[in-house]
Amino acid sequence: MNRGGGGLLRAVLGIAISVASLWFVLRGVDFASVGAILRTAVPAWILATVLLQVVDVLFRTARWQQLVAPIKWIRFTSMLAYLLIGYLANNILPARLGELVRSHYLGDREAVSRASALGTVVVERVVDTAVVVTIGAIAIFVLHVRGVVASAVLVGLAVTGLLVVGLAIGIVAHRLPGADRIIAMAERRPRIAEVARRLHDGLAVAGRPRTLTAAVGLSVAAWAASLLAVATAGQALRIELTIGEAALLSAGVALATAIPSGPGYLGTFELAFVTIGTAIGLSKDEALALGLLVHVTILVLTSVGGAIAFLRLGWNRSRAEVAEVARGLVDDEGTADV
Repeated sequence: MNRGGGGLLRAVLGIAISVASLWFVLRGVDFASVGAILRTAVPAWILATVLLQVVDVLFRTARWQQLVAPIKWIRFTSMLAYLLIGYLANNILPARLGELVRSHYLGDREAVSRASALGTVVVERVVDTAVVVTIGAIAIFVLHVRGVVASAVLVGLAVTGLLVVGLAIGIVAHRLPGADRIIAMAERRPRIAEVARRLHDGLAVAGRPRTLTAAVGLSVAAWAASLLAVATAGQALRIELTIGEAALLSAGVALATAIPSGPGYLGTFELAFVTIGTAIGLSKDEALALGLLVHVTILVLTSVGGAIAFLRLGWNRSRAEVAEVARGLVDDEGTADV
């Protein structure tokens, strides 16, 4: 199957997952009750929720900046713009295709290989998953949660282990037995060999202890802001959540939305909130109302921010900008980056 066909299949599968998730969520929901709960929302607490979500995005920007730094140091404001455009794309496109979009922007605007940029995004996803699963595991232990929620977190632990092993293999693949033979075969197709080398450059940032430590620390800070945002959203709806409950909701939603789904994680986001919310004692209507409030504020924040960044940057650089970057590379290094 060609790459375009694979992308279409992934998009169709993602939309199907969203539709199925919505069907499960909306069964037996009292929409009048959900609407009544949302109408009681306290504006000041909603504002606090949005501010904490802004802090979350800023920490995630700093994390990506640190992961890209071994390849090239990029201004924080530029990284923020690329990240927000990627989030906007995730809100519009299915199957988390926004990760490819932000890799395109980083490569196009900063003269960094897109494959290397994508490699840093892969590392970011592995770090994020590891932190999220750890938070979720601690939360289910503290809250003594059982059933499907606990099972999902345990599966997440297993998947995280596989991701870490896969990342380690990707970093040291060129040293494994038989690697010389594979490299020799790849060299017959220079373009493929170059892309593989650049992707490895991106993955290799995980092999730098200082970079990896910074990424983990910033991930913890980002998720602290995220779980506090869930807690303040609960306050907005007069739903009292403990830190442990807010942490479990945040972690569970992150794991659910890691599955490729429709645009904006529609369906999977709400399903996670309802499943976990009912497990910690909320009614289905309360859990859905809380999930909708958190989801809508995230979508509005990232869509508005992404739209502003997109209007400022456009899709591709102008020829003048490309020439300027090329001149700068020649002046700094004596050669242009591939």
